[in-house]
Amino acid sequence: MENNNQLDNSSLVNILTLRYDPAINPNLIPKTSQDFSEDKNFINIQKIEDSICNEIQNKINENEISIALSGGVDSTLMLGLLRKVKPTEKIHAVSIKFRNSVDETPAASKIAEKFGAEHHVIHLENYLSELPKAISIIKLPFWDLHWYYVVKKAKTLSKILISGDGGDELFTGYTFRYKKFFSLTSENSSPLEKVKAYLECHERDRVPDQSDIFTKTCNFSWENIYDRLLPFFDNNLTRINQVCLADYNGKLLYNFNPINTRIIDYFQMNLLTPLLNKELISSASHIPSYVKYNQKTNLGKLPLRTLLEKCDASSLVGKEKLGFNVNTLDLWKENGYDLCKYYFDKSRLIESGLINKEWIMKHIDSSELDVKYVNKFLGLLACEIWYRLFITNDMSSNDTLD
Repeated sequence: MENNNQLDNSSLVNILTLRYDPAINPNLIPKTSQDFSEDKNFINIQKIEDSICNEIQNKINENEISIALSGGVDSTLMLGLLRKVKPTEKIHAVSIKFRNSVDETPAASKIAEKFGAEHHVIHLENYLSELPKAISIIKLPFWDLHWYYVVKKAKTLSKILISGDGGDELFTGYTFRYKKFFSLTSENSSPLEKVKAYLECHERDRVPDQSDIFTKTCNFSWENIYDRLLPFFDNNLTRINQVCLADYNGKLLYNFNPINTRIIDYFQMNLLTPLLNKELISSASHIPSYVKYNQKTNLGKLPLRTLLEKCDASSLVGKEKLGFNVNTLDLWKENGYDLCKYYFDKSRLIESGLINKEWIMKHIDSSELDVKYVNKFLGLLACEIWYRLFITNDMSSNDTLD
């Protein structure tokens, strides 16, 4: 898929099924089960704080700094420690307000105010408006590209942008998935059973008739998907660490990090991800899971929450993970449906024999389309735009979807 001259069928299948493509070259080093073996010697909250602060101190020389502020644990902690290390610098906190979605910007405003940051809120009426431009930058067919808008705004404010990327994967933050995974498995479950449970915990990424999306040309196979994930569960790790291993080697490695980096590079900015510094990358995954995650209360990122308390900011952050959160059902009703009807009327993907027209026709006009199908159509829309940008060349990066 990275090669703009052709569409790799396996990449198309992976992106539309796993929401990442393991064929790309990652910026971060992949991890093995040994990297998630637990070691009590890594239990030191102060070392975590020092590692983050040292990264900030050593990598930031500018007088004005931007930070992506969702209002969650990771970004709030980054802002708190940034202010601790840089007490006098100008800090710009950038948040997004999505149309008719859960609005976390009021909470983010309070967090920005506490740490003396100027708060900038991006109001996005049509989340898909500049999708062709964003896809032309990352050269991959993804639609959930809020980072494009964050960086575009940050570019007008400073030369460097800080994010809290890595907190969920290294410090067990995907608690809504862990709870479901534990309910579907036991320590005696086979590796394959765990793989299938793991996929169920990411159910919004797929639809029940997933295999029907593709034509035979794509050679879709659940066995290939299972084989991709099997090494993360065929080992002696605890279940929670197996999930964390799969999470790290999934969207973080092949979606979030490469996408964010490509957008940053395009806007000629510097990106700092303090939680993904070399020391924490190698040590945080060895911290015993019970130190990071409480299974009884289903609360994760405990060391980071402890540091939030030291920053006197824990009361400003909720326990439920949301992050930058767009309401895809509303997006579908307002923009997505009309866009998909237009672009799939004479779809280049269908004409090329990759996507099944019957699947499109079966679901696209449903009056009550399930969110899974909405997400899938938005994913297909991104693939269609990618195809038109890079393969048929009958679309411009400057085209907008308004």
